[in-house]
Amino acid sequence: MAKIVKRSPAPLYFAAAVWLAWGLFAPLYRPIHFVIAAVASFIAAMVGRAVFPDKTFETPEAKAEEPKKEEKKTSTGNPEIDALVAEKDKAVSEMRRLNASIEDPAISAQIDRLESDTAKIVSLVTEHPEKLPQIRKFMNYYLPTTLKLLNAYDRMDDVGISGENIDSTKAKVEKMMDTIVVAFDKQLDALFGDEALDISTDITVLEQLLAREGLAGETITAQKPEDGENVTLQI
Repeated sequence: MAKIVKRSPAPLYFAAAVWLAWGLFAPLYRPIHFVIAAVASFIAAMVGRAVFPDKTFETPEAKAEEPKKEEKKTSTGNPEIDALVAEKDKAVSEMRRLNASIEDPAISAQIDRLESDTAKIVSLVTEHPEKLPQIRKFMNYYLPTTLKLLNAYDRMDDVGISGENIDSTKAKVEKMMDTIVVAFDKQLDALFGDEALDISTDITVLEQLLAREGLAGETITAQKPEDGENVTLQI
């Protein structure tokens, strides 16, 4: 809290009143007269300050507003990845705007899913730039076309009327959104293809090595007594 002192004008008025009264009713032509008048006005000022003291107010500290500095986005050092991140940020921002504008709960949930998938896809490629070629079509066509469809839906939905063209177009977009969500999911899943292959290979090699060293469980085939079906058991 900051303290602000509001000084009372009473001392000034009291002192001025003394000089005015002295000039009207007392002699004021010798130096001693001015000295006495000055002393009297000083005393009057002190009386005025005692009767009408200064007032102190507490107010929140007013900090000078510093001009907002543009946040510098961290560069990855790779111009292509930086451009990718910027494009993702732009797309996510537009998705959020559309999500806030479109009232249909099903479409809203699908936009949430698309936003999540888009962020995860770009985050993964940012960590593994070698995967960038895998999402070029996604970023250059699938994502912008999806935003175009959602924008068209939003404009027609905002009209607030029912018509053959409006209803037909909205229905097509609603139907297409199911396919788009699946496509975004598959695009994200495809980025894990190499990793899945590596893990599968590691598992195969590990199984073979454990079997060769006699560390894996033995596999036997037995027959179910009730129906004669063969089953494989690992012990």
